[in-house]
Amino acid sequence: MKRIVLASNNRGKIREFNELLTDLEIEVHPQGEFGVPEVEETGLTFVENAILKARHASLHTGLPAIADDSGIEVDALNGAPGIYSARYAGVGAGDAANVEKLLEALQEIPEAERAARFQCLLVYMRHGSDPTPIICQGTWEGRILFEPVGENGFGYDPVFHVPTHICSAAELPPDVKNALSHRGQALRQLVSRLKG
Repeated sequence: MKRIVLASNNRGKIREFNELLTDLEIEVHPQGEFGVPEVEETGLTFVENAILKARHASLHTGLPAIADDSGIEVDALNGAPGIYSARYAGVGAGDAANVEKLLEALQEIPEAERAARFQCLLVYMRHGSDPTPIICQGTWEGRILFEPVGENGFGYDPVFHVPTHICSAAELPPDVKNALSHRGQALRQLVSRLKG
């Protein structure tokens, strides 16, 4: 079993990554297991932040690293929260506070103008000084609901309407979510590139 460090301690992400990578005999471990400190996300784009995180984790552990930077872009908010999705309500704020702030920002926006998408930029670095990391991108289109619905998932899933299934992302079973999601798309690209 090949060990790869994930530049995150998010349990939801770790579960999703391991579910999608089991066939490749890859085991993903959170960076916290290795005492890797969080790196400051100073990039201005998802891909810059993902590269910063993957390089940092790989340099600290000596292992190949995967990092993703993902978030939700809302058209009515000019793409916000975007790269600030995880800290939209402030550093250290949890999912509920971020969702609440998003719903407040969209309070006056009608249903037809609530288009949004999840973006995931995924980076795989073979080693800490890898000059050609593998970069994959997934995009999941939908719209923002008026209130949270569903118990599955994490982050903005309870307010993200999935038009193909007429429910929120938090109402999807994990295998269906993985088949549709931005992270699932990016991970499948990575898996096919690692196989090739």
